[in-house]
Amino acid sequence: MEGIAKMKTKVAIIMGSKSDSPIMSEAENMLKAFGIKPEVRVLSAHRTPLATINYTVSARVKGIKVIIAGAGGAAHLAGVIAAHTTLPVIGVPMPTRYLKGIDSLFSTVQMPSGVPVATMAIGKSGAKNAAILAVQILALEDKKLEQKIAQFKRKLAASIKKKR
Repeated sequence: MEGIAKMKTKVAIIMGSKSDSPIMSEAENMLKAFGIKPEVRVLSAHRTPLATINYTVSARVKGIKVIIAGAGGAAHLAGVIAAHTTLPVIGVPMPTRYLKGIDSLFSTVQMPSGVPVATMAIGKSGAKNAAILAVQILALEDKKLEQKIAQFKRKLAASIKKKR
């Protein structure tokens, strides 16, 4: 694999709170496993709306191709980001104390027509899958990543066969 330091950052991971870091680090680690060094930020749709919008509208100029957004509760972060960019946005609903992340899931997945957010599962599995989906998107124009994701899928299939 290419060294992570040599790779241009093409994926942004944005989380609504520092408390989301243990889950969103799963996305970061998965991207790094594919040789992608993500840009990671803590921005809030509610507490730092202008900073969130400013970051979002400048992302393409910085070379970002995909944005992964993780938020909990009234999880509007991915939707606010999607409203301000034409880049693909992948939402990761965070688990919550009282509703176990169902509120986050509904807030992320229920986007109006014209403002799509690809929504993953709640929590760590969702964060990992968001990274894998980001790699698959990037692999559309990157043969090396296409080979890496194909190898990953083969290993995944082989691991299932071994468990039988």
